[in-house]
Amino acid sequence: MPIVQGSEANIHYKQVGEGSDIVWVSGAGGTAGSWDAYQLPYFADGFRNTTYDCRGVGTTTSDKPMPWMIEDFALDVADLIRAVCDPPVALVGLSFGGGIVQQVAIDYPELISVAIPMGTGAVSEGWTWDYQMAEIDWRRAGNRLDGMMAVIHYAAMYYPARVLGDRVLWPKLRDELLEYYQTDTAEDSLITQWLPCVLFDQRAQLPQCQVPMHVIAFDQDVQAVPQDGEEVAALAGKGEFHLFEGMGHCSIYGHTQDILNPFIADLVRRYV
Repeated sequence: MPIVQGSEANIHYKQVGEGSDIVWVSGAGGTAGSWDAYQLPYFADGFRNTTYDCRGVGTTTSDKPMPWMIEDFALDVADLIRAVCDPPVALVGLSFGGGIVQQVAIDYPELISVAIPMGTGAVSEGWTWDYQMAEIDWRRAGNRLDGMMAVIHYAAMYYPARVLGDRVLWPKLRDELLEYYQTDTAEDSLITQWLPCVLFDQRAQLPQCQVPMHVIAFDQDVQAVPQDGEEVAALAGKGEFHLFEGMGHCSIYGHTQDILNPFIADLVRRYV
């Protein structure tokens, strides 16, 4: 992949398609390739899609001492947009990527035509805090999750029960997850990328943000509960909330992309 030398990171990215710019921001542990199977084939016809490795994962590197905060990740996105896109762009992100999208809209509104965060929140509290801190503390104690144990653990966080019980769909998703969790990507990136997920708080900043922000939540999402996304939309200066029934945190990957991709594309076309 080509590289952008940003303010604090060497950012590896790729671009697919031609047209108006969409920049995709992966969740914690995700890479530029996270969107390859289920989004890029759909969006390459009509949009120029930029995907990249966040610092701390894949081949993007940063010499800035850790811990990194969400503002650091937003700076990388801003550097990338300025270098390889024609702003303002549509910015789409999932999970931690949704929080990054929100921070870019807060800090660099001139670069964004529309922000579309999914499975997101404005702050980590309650279950969201407890779940993420348990994962972080587990790694700080020297533990890790690999292979099928990781697949089973995270699949329950990613997909609704009906997907896990689907005897045709589940083996396909299981094999895709297993391929990912057989690498060290998730483990190597967990503390560096999950820690800013629990430390950020955008509640005071979002009301001043005037970038159109379409917040997508999933009613079966146990990793980022839908109430958290509803709060983001209510706080944002130009926020709208969209709740999808029967979907989980990662349903956009292999479960309901045929529903979500056209919805996202229609949102983007409203602003380009």
